[in-house]
Amino acid sequence: MFLCVRPLCTATRTTPSPSPAHTSSAGPSPTRPLPAPGRPPLAARRLPRHPLDFAMDASEYPHMQGGASSSSSSCRAADAAAWDAVQQQKRQRCQGSSSGDKVGSCTENNSFKASEAELQNFDSGEIEEEDYYIDDEDEGCYDDDNEGSDYEFDESDFNQQLADKFDDLDLPPGVEASVPWLQKAATDDGPGNFKSMSEIEDEIGKKYKFFKQFDTVEDFSDHHYANKPVGKTGKEWTKRIQHDWKLLENDLPASIYVRVSENRMDLLRAVMIGPQGTPYHDGLFFFDAQFPASYPASPPIVYYHSGGLRLNPNLYACGKVCLSLLGTWEGHGCEKWNSAHSTMLQVLISIQALVLNEKPYFNEPGYETYANNASGQRTALEYNDTTFQYSCRTMLYSLRRAPQHFEDLVAGHFRERGRAILAACKYYMEGNKVGSMVPDEDDEDKELESANAEGSSSSSAVKPKNNQVDLRAGAGVVRPASFKTNMEVLFEELLMEFNVKGADTKKFCAEKLKKSQPAAA
Repeated sequence: MFLCVRPLCTATRTTPSPSPAHTSSAGPSPTRPLPAPGRPPLAARRLPRHPLDFAMDASEYPHMQGGASSSSSSCRAADAAAWDAVQQQKRQRCQGSSSGDKVGSCTENNSFKASEAELQNFDSGEIEEEDYYIDDEDEGCYDDDNEGSDYEFDESDFNQQLADKFDDLDLPPGVEASVPWLQKAATDDGPGNFKSMSEIEDEIGKKYKFFKQFDTVEDFSDHHYANKPVGKTGKEWTKRIQHDWKLLENDLPASIYVRVSENRMDLLRAVMIGPQGTPYHDGLFFFDAQFPASYPASPPIVYYHSGGLRLNPNLYACGKVCLSLLGTWEGHGCEKWNSAHSTMLQVLISIQALVLNEKPYFNEPGYETYANNASGQRTALEYNDTTFQYSCRTMLYSLRRAPQHFEDLVAGHFRERGRAILAACKYYMEGNKVGSMVPDEDDEDKELESANAEGSSSSSAVKPKNNQVDLRAGAGVVRPASFKTNMEVLFEELLMEFNVKGADTKKFCAEKLKKSQPAAA
């Protein structure tokens, strides 16, 4: 009897060696798929046929005919014993081999290979196919069927196992980029990419320090007149605007900043800081301007970013700027626009000096006649109280929605002036006049030391402040309680926003914490 024995098992995650019956000098048969590394074991596998089950055609094996039944039984018993021995050896090899090292770790026993002549004779015979399914107790050992495998190749699982092998290797970047499963998405959430608060505050300070008073930008997408074309213009129009640009670049006051557009020469944006001694102090007020095609024969068109608040008789909630120089109010002589002498610089300075003044109530036409009586002064002080509240709301408006190209100025300005603004809020809530000079902490400490030094002198201890109730009482006015209530709300909102920008608010935060402790207790 000619026996053809195939190996039964392979190590886990290895490729089984081809059987002798399907092996040639050219290598394994291309029709048989090579299992992928890391193939999971199956509970039930199709095993190779037992040699004793081969039904051989007697006509093709004449030397097998005429044998006695006893000799056939003994031969079958010997073959079965040899088969069991081979299977036992294969299982021992599989148990001793490593899982997932090299393909073909289980080698065949050459002593059981059939000779080439025998293989030729065996191939000419007809073989009956019969399937055997058993529970595989040794899940690490399995083989594939002659007819093919029921295993479906999983490319994603294969790539994952390859990636696992390269996890501990330090490959050059070029190699990693060429292998899909080695590419890792770059993340910005590492600890080295976070900036500390001190670094953010320093960056804000540097940008504010180098913020230019006049500069050109590429576009003004949020400009109020961005969607309004200027129309056809000529060389004279261009020359005159360039002349205005030159004046703005050289002669702007320190408290006014301007940006113009290179692509839209008709657009301009300016911001001015509210003057000290007025209810507008330390505030930022933004204006958008457009030079019409008839410029300089006609004045520029100016829009005020009000945020829906009217904090001046000349600055409407709709954004209109009422000024005789702009032709939006009647005027006489030099108050009107002059095409030969008037400039954009003149417009900006006029708004800052004539509109944002100490007592804007009297800007209203006809109200200037009440400036010299008590009733007019009382109303002007009340108007200033309301104006300062609107100015604080405008600060919040700018902090939360800074106009384009002025983000660094807004952040840096309120980082630098936040402490002074909060101190003014506290000072006004104590009953002092809006716009009056707020004493520095050093001055308050000196006054306190002087009062303690005099000791028993009661007159020095109860010394009234110059800007307190005396001035308001002289005008016959008592500030309503709503002012303090509204200012307390604005103070808390400003304190939060200034903290974000890095302003020095330690004193006010400590006071707030001190007040909250008894309430919590």
